[in-house]
Amino acid sequence: MTGKIQSNAKRMVLLAGRSHPELAKEVAESLGVDLVPTKAYNFANGEIFVRFEESVRGCDAFVLQTHTAPVNEWIMEHLLMVDALKRASAKRITVVAPFYGYARQDKKHDGREPISARLIADLFTAAGATRMMSVDLHTAQIQGFFNGPVDHLFALPILAAHIGRTVQRDKITVVSPDAGRVRVAERWTDILGSPLAIIHKRRDPNIPNEAKVLEVVGDVRGRICVVVDDMIDTGGTIVKAAEALFENGAEDVIVTATHGVLSAPAAERLAASRIREVVITDTLPIPAESRFDKLTVLPIAPLLARAIQEVFDEGSVTSLFDHVGV
Repeated sequence: MTGKIQSNAKRMVLLAGRSHPELAKEVAESLGVDLVPTKAYNFANGEIFVRFEESVRGCDAFVLQTHTAPVNEWIMEHLLMVDALKRASAKRITVVAPFYGYARQDKKHDGREPISARLIADLFTAAGATRMMSVDLHTAQIQGFFNGPVDHLFALPILAAHIGRTVQRDKITVVSPDAGRVRVAERWTDILGSPLAIIHKRRDPNIPNEAKVLEVVGDVRGRICVVVDDMIDTGGTIVKAAEALFENGAEDVIVTATHGVLSAPAAERLAASRIREVVITDTLPIPAESRFDKLTVLPIAPLLARAIQEVFDEGSVTSLFDHVGV
């Protein structure tokens, strides 16, 4: 019998858009694979063109793109890459979005508003995605917006390990910046063995990115307060939270967040505040103008690589977060 013998072995391919090339390179290195050569550029009118320069037929494709500014452009490029994979006969397409765009628009606050986070999930489904992976979604309910498996990763072990190494344990109080983050803050208290405080606040619906801090619930006097949040955008809310903690007798304040959006004037606000340290991961690129002396950026690539490998091997992503300790 003659003829070409075809292999049915699974093949992983990692592809990346242009939004965060440093992260894509680090994930590829952690996995020990090469990024698929990709041609991507913008036409004069702003339309995006993408083309993969090697075959992806029958592969298990992981397409990485974080939704940083300009967020609409990078989401569109991500969608086009997924569509290209579907039309090139990839067997499975996993969207890897370390930061999921429009996540804060996860419900209607008033009439005649969209649920934008659901629309983004629907767009990826329509483009051909079969699985989604993201880090610290703004709300857990977003997992239900995508009609397929969602791997919801957590940066908590990375952030908590840094705090555990650098802060005196018996003086830490974990602080939730609002009621919506209490469950996450409780996981921090379990890991660090620390008490919990909560900041009660009310947002003005007419002023985006601003919040009025009302009171601190819990004893923070003489404590090193570790504020745990999913993202820092303009920094206004987190600086007000820190001020409230100092007014209630906190000895020091450290802020941790997974996503450093750091829209202007966040860097200036945080640098000028009494906050001792701001700890984030690099799910989003941090340009030079957004960096300041108090900022610590921890790598997220090893976590993404481990999760991608588990999915490819049909293993357990959940196991990555079992028995977390620092």
